[in-house]
This record gives sequence, structure tokens and C-alpha cells, in this order.
Amino acid sequence: MTKKTPFRIALWCMLPMLFLSSAAWGGQDSSLRVEPPFWWTGFKESELQLMVHGENISDYSVQLDYPGVTVQRVTRVKSPNYLFVYLDIGTGAIPGEFDISFSHDNETLEYRYRLQAKNPDPEFTRAFSSADTIYLITPDRFANGDPDNDNIEGMGDAVDRSDPDGRHGGDIKGIADNLDYISKLGFTAIWLNPLLENRMPSYSYHGYASTDFYRVDARFGSNEEYRDLVRQARSRGIGVIMDMIVNHAGSEHWWMDDLPTGDWLNFQDNIQITSHEHISEQDMYASEYDKQMYSDGWFVETMPDLNQRNPLLADYLTQNALWWIEYLGLAGIRMDTYPYPDKYYMTEWTRRLMVEYPHFNMVGEEWTDNPAGVAYWQAGNRNKDGYVSYLPSLMDFPLQNALRWGLATDEDSKMEDLRPGGLLYLYRALANDFIYPDPSALVIFPDNHDMSRIYTQLEEDYDLYRMALAYVLTMRGAPQIYYGTEILMANPGTEGHGVIRSDFPGGWEGDRKNAFTGEGLSDKELAAQNFVQTLLTWRRDKEVIHSGRLTHFVPEDGTYVYFRHDDSDSVMVVLNKNTEEVQLDLLRFDERLEGYQKASDVITGESMQLGGALTLPARSVRVLELHR
Repeated sequence: MTKKTPFRIALWCMLPMLFLSSAAWGGQDSSLRVEPPFWWTGFKESELQLMVHGENISDYSVQLDYPGVTVQRVTRVKSPNYLFVYLDIGTGAIPGEFDISFSHDNETLEYRYRLQAKNPDPEFTRAFSSADTIYLITPDRFANGDPDNDNIEGMGDAVDRSDPDGRHGGDIKGIADNLDYISKLGFTAIWLNPLLENRMPSYSYHGYASTDFYRVDARFGSNEEYRDLVRQARSRGIGVIMDMIVNHAGSEHWWMDDLPTGDWLNFQDNIQITSHEHISEQDMYASEYDKQMYSDGWFVETMPDLNQRNPLLADYLTQNALWWIEYLGLAGIRMDTYPYPDKYYMTEWTRRLMVEYPHFNMVGEEWTDNPAGVAYWQAGNRNKDGYVSYLPSLMDFPLQNALRWGLATDEDSKMEDLRPGGLLYLYRALANDFIYPDPSALVIFPDNHDMSRIYTQLEEDYDLYRMALAYVLTMRGAPQIYYGTEILMANPGTEGHGVIRSDFPGGWEGDRKNAFTGEGLSDKELAAQNFVQTLLTWRRDKEVIHSGRLTHFVPEDGTYVYFRHDDSDSVMVVLNKNTEEVQLDLLRFDERLEGYQKASDVITGESMQLGGALTLPARSVRVLELHR
């Protein structure tokens, strides 16, 4: 591992940051760093770990005197510059401030610590569900609301919009300024790619190499701005989902100059890159070597792999998640690379969060087209190896993969493994839902920040694009749409992530097109935006889509029909991939059409009688509300 700036110099450079926000860090001795910077009374599990960092702090003893708060134990580690102080925040503790004293010989350092009251209102952390539709945003690429924070002295990686992999200047204010656009489209939740500090020399815009787990990157804004964004969003009926990573940090994280222990990282002294062989975690016959090479290996050398089996680090990471939930009032967490950390730690992480927030929601990323591999991680799954999870939701990559191939391949084609192509492929993928404890809790999507835009996946076929979006917005689960999908953003000729995550038009002063106002958009882009808005607005109050039952019929002759229904409502969705108009015989759908005489098309507004056949325009999708 490359030696960086000596510790004393690094600490000196860090000190000004400690005073950037008195609201975040409080008043304290400038030679100490304490994380978490403050805490709350009212948590069910009362133990609190404080990571204290300062030169030779392990030589110091710890005292405090505050009602309801006691020092349980103090743990010293290999590095003399850390103390791990465990407090008990008992039921008698009240909100307020108190001094923690660190004494050695004739020297005493004081740190003023603050306790706040945990917010008792369940609406404060009301979680997203299948009733929501999620708008995924890469903050650096959405809108530049504050050009003054584009470049911060000492942060490096200057803004350069001509570089697809560089920083472009989008920020929190840009998102806040355009909440009305998001709300008007019909979205009720926002998932933000990571906003925490990424003080990396280059390629820092994506946010997945955190260098401070408690501080928003100054080029995005501040902790307070993040919290205000969440408040503003909540006032519009929009919850915010935070993207978290416990698997790894950035190689420029502040503790990398002075790691606390010899096992803070996996392969700490001899970097090994992960095999990415996900199935090794469920493989009954997998060698311990293969399991380790998957779970402990680093993504890249700039992303050190964290060892969650170290109990001190495990406590640190879990508390960090609790801190952000309570500090911001989150509607959920999306956990990046969910299967890569120690899987037994992830059980404890999810358990602890659900103890404190029983109605909270977390969605894990398990990128595989194998539904068994996804189901393994969902709460309630009866795994053969006895593994227990408390994770409510996962990203439904198997269905996304099936949607792409089901639409992009011909009805009479065969896949490389001889499975059928076309709509039958999509049908069979959905039929695998029996493997999930709760398929309705999954997050479904046509694309995201790590894959080609759906419009590109479907070779810019507008008809297939409409089918894909209608499917996602009427299918079981919680839909997620990537920013720009509503205006046909694409990445033709490349799978480069910097291009996939291109700037949202209108987010920068001087943009030729403005998707927020519609100025400069093509007729097709405007039509796509209106199409998405129509479905989203309709879906927002459509309980039968949020939680209704699902019945589908085997595709025939290039058409696929499914129903969402409950005791009082029914919706019929029909995909037609044929290049000509089709008269769909309704006889075989009698079990779901019995008692219904009329239908209205949500997309076109057309009303029709339900007789012996239904007219399907060529290469179309119909979303039909059924009426008695």
C-alpha cells in the first residue's frame, strides 16, 4: 500500500474541516476527532461507540459526568492515535451537552458532546414501498444549482464537463431547485447516488469511494443542505433514499494514513481483487478460498475492502447508518454491493436498523439474473444453509434482464442457452416469483446508473421503450426510473459509465435543451416525457397497482396480457409486439374479465366496450382500467 502524507501533516490539514460546521461537529478540542459527532436519546439499544482520533490518545483515560450516560469500556488498538469509547445512553439520559475529558499526566483534553432527542414522529422516517415510484439521480450530472462550489481548494478533481468521467458540477441545490419538476412528473421518492465526501484525485463524481462517512462532499454542498433537501422533498410528498456503501471506502479516506488495527481492511498488506463470483456465497460446495476471494477481495486498488468481522469497524458502520437515518429523516437506504461484505455482518446491520426503525425499508444490490441468488438475501427466505437476513427488499435484476431480452428478441428466437426469446422469456422470468419470500417488495427498473440506458438497450426503438416503461410502472414491486429515461437519454456506441450518466439537459446555464421546461426537446422526447408523466400521475393514487394481486397469461402470437386486481378494482395490461394491428380474442381471459363491460385506456384516454375481441394497434401497449 502506498505511503501517503505523514500522519501529523494529514491531521493538521484536516483541522480546518473540523470547524466548517458547528451544527455538525459542536465545540471541542481541535486536536480530537470524534465520530459520530453527536447522538440521540431514545434508541432501543443504548450502547454507543465513539471513535476518538488524536495523537497518542490511547495514553489518555476517559471520564464524563452526565445523568444517564456512563462509560462502559474503553478499547485501545494497535495505533496509539485511536480510542474506542463505549457509552451507555440509558433511559435516564436527557438531551443536552456534556464534556468528555481525556486525561494523561497533567494534560486534559475536553470534547463537548451533544445528545438530541430522537424524533418520535413515524412520518419523519416513513419508508418507501411499492406505493412509491423512485427517481434515481446521479447528483453530479443532474443540475448545477451552485456554481460556486464546483471546485473546492484542496479537493482536487476539478470540474471539466468535456470529460465524461470527470466532475461536472451538479449538486444538492440543483436537485432542490428542481423538486417541483420531479413532483410534477409523479415521482414520490428519490434515490440519490452517494453524496458523501470523495476526496479522490480523479473519477470522484460517482461518489462510491467515500473518504469521510460523516460528511457530505463540499462540491455537492453540506450536511445541512442535504438535510434541508430531505425536508423540502418530504413537504412535496417525496421521500429520499440514501445510497450507502459498507463494503469499501476510498483509498484517500482520512483513516488510511493511520489505520486503527492490523485487520481494519481485508487483505490489508497484500491487496487481492475480488473474483466477483457472487454464487460462491450460496454454493453448497464452495471452497473457503473461493468464498474469501469473492467477499474479501477489493473492487479496485482505490477502493479498500473493509473488514466487517472486526467488531470495532462493524459497530462504526452500523452506527453510521443509524446516524444518517435519524439526522436526515430518510425514507430508505439502498445498499451498494450488498453480498460483498461479510454476510453475517449484513444480518446484524439489517437487524439493528429494523430494531430501531421497524417500518423502515432497505434495498440491496445483488446484480445477478439468477432469482435464487437474489431471494437468498431477502428477509423470510428459508435458506438451506440456515442463513438469516432481515433485508426487506432487493433490486430485481433478473426481471430487468428478462424485460430487456423479452422485448429486444424475436418471438420465435432462441437465446444462447436455447431458452426461448421474446415475451415468453419475460413471462417465465416473472413465473419464478415463487422463489421470493415477498416479490412485491422488490425494486424493479428498466435501467440504472451502471448499465446502458433502456432506450439504448432497445436500440432506440420508441415502441419497445413505451412497452418497457409501461411494464415497469404497472408490475408488482416498487418501480425505479433513472433520471433522463423520461426524455429518451441514451448512450449509443458506448457502455462508458460517464456517458450513461450524462448531464441532464437544462441543469446547466447555457444548455441548448432544457428538459425541466421542455425548451429544445424534440417531439419524440416531449412525447416520451408526457407518456411517463401520464403513467406516473395515474399510478400515484392507484392502490390496485401498489398492492393488488397479479395474474398473467402465457404470451401468444406476439402478445402478452396480465392483470392487476383486488376486490374493487382491476387493470388489464396488454403488450403487442406485432408490426400490424391485432384483434385480441378475449375469450381466454374470461376468469379476469367476468363482470366487466367497459374499459378506458390510461395512456390514450380512449373508452371502449369489451366484446369478443380487443383492438391492439401495431407495436403498442395498452393499460386498461376495467369498468363494470
